Amino acid sequence: MTQIVHLEVSPFAENTYLIYDSTAAEAVLIDPGCYTEAERELLRQTVERLQVRPVRLLLTHAHLDHVFGVAFVHRQWGLWPECAREELPLLEHYPDLCTLYGLPRPEPAPLPRRFIEAGEVVTFGNTRLEVRFTPGHSPGGLSFYCAEAGFVVAGDALFYESIGRTDLPGSHHDTLIHSIRTQLLTLPDETIVYPGHGPTTTVRHERTYNPFL
Repeated sequence: MTQIVHLEVSPFAENTYLIYDSTAAEAVLIDPGCYTEAERELLRQTVERLQVRPVRLLLTHAHLDHVFGVAFVHRQWGLWPECAREELPLLEHYPDLCTLYGLPRPEPAPLPRRFIEAGEVVTFGNTRLEVRFTPGHSPGGLSFYCAEAGFVVAGDALFYESIGRTDLPGSHHDTLIHSIRTQLLTLPDETIVYPGHGPTTTVRHERTYNPFL
């Protein structure tokens, strides 16, 4: 059975997700944004409490608030980040970007050994996550759709009655709208949307009430 839990972490109130297959006791981590030692410990304790083994580390995109915990996850569970190739420059310059935001310079994030392609299917245990390419907020934004459990982890593409910022380097408003309309709003109405920030929503709700769409 596929289940999902999230932790709201960091000064950016980012949603870190743990998707796990309770039958196989395997899990994937998505966008580990844990910023403080207490938040890293909370993630470790959550994994321990659920009695699952993290087997993949996936990134919807590589903005700094979504990768604060990548180095920790790599040390703790030996996982390498996986993202779209277009996100590599963001990961490579992650420490510099933290400095620009006035944050303490962090240790560099480990870089991917493989990249995720649109249309790929991520499998672990009996769980299948369909990879959907949703750029616009960032050049290589990805969303992960689990048809069996009826949810999509959409990163910063789509929020509750809002959308991701498009005033950042590498972002593009029209591209984001196209991504949402073709890759997210085409999912079943009842699909739960788990965003990178803020509360969950549904495809039906956003199609009906989102003022940006």
